[in-house]
Parts: sequence; structure tokens; C-alpha cells
Amino acid sequence: MFLGILGSLLPALPGPPISWIGLLLLYLCPGMEKNYWVLGITFVIAIVIAVLDYVIPAKGTKRFGGSKYGIWGTNIGLIVGIFAPIPFGFIIGPFVGALIGELLYDRKDSTRATKAAIGSFFGFLAGTFIKFVVSIAYLGLFISIVISNRNIWF
Repeated sequence: MFLGILGSLLPALPGPPISWIGLLLLYLCPGMEKNYWVLGITFVIAIVIAVLDYVIPAKGTKRFGGSKYGIWGTNIGLIVGIFAPIPFGFIIGPFVGALIGELLYDRKDSTRATKAAIGSFFGFLAGTFIKFVVSIAYLGLFISIVISNRNIWF
């Protein structure tokens, strides 16, 4: 569960899906009563959040006046930023990617390109916040399940 919370802050690890795996492992413990509804609903939420993690920065770019070039630049910058050897590449990547994409679209309007890149950065921050909240909620659910089922064996 704690690895999932850490993963919600680091884009190299998918936070909510890792937190969901923690819930799955809890339900696989001997003596644990299975609740497939909880597992199913939390799985769907984890997958939706994982997809939104890539969609939200692109939507932020579009909301701040970015073009398709900026949206593609955001997505490419996010992926490149994850693997970049520079510190905090995952934060800088979407911003730089959107900026480069917008400058490729219209080299003369650097103000609009910068505004779209800022939108990308805000989208990245919003996605990170959502992942963190979901991972914390999964931790709370995990603790609640453990407290209510004291006959499990770890």
C-alpha cells in the first residue's frame, strides 16, 4: 500500500494499480472473507485513474489554448521525462514537450506556446493529486478491512 502511495507521486510507478494489488493480496490471505465487489470496483477505479494520468495533462494543454501538436508533445514529453536521466524529468517532460509541440505548430506565437505548456504542467499536477488521493483512500480501505477481519493470517 505504501509503495502505491509512493507510486502516486513518482510517475515511474503506477500508484493506484499498485495499491489495488495490495488490496488483492489482502484478500488472498488465509482466513480472509472474499469481497469481489470491493475488488471489482477498486480495480475499475485504478484502471480509470491510470488512463486519466495520461489524459489529464493533454486536456490541460488543450484548455490553455494548446493544439494537437501541444497535446502530442505533452504525451511524448511525459514518456521521455520518465526515462530522462535528469532529476524531475517527469515534471519537466510534459512542460517541455508541450512547449516544443506548440512551437512546431506556430513558431511565431511563443506566448501561446508557453501558456499551453503551463496548462500541461497544471494537468500533470492535477493527475498526481488525483492518484495520491485514490492511493490514500485505498490505504484507508485496507486498514478498515484489516480492523474488521481480525481472523486473517499474514
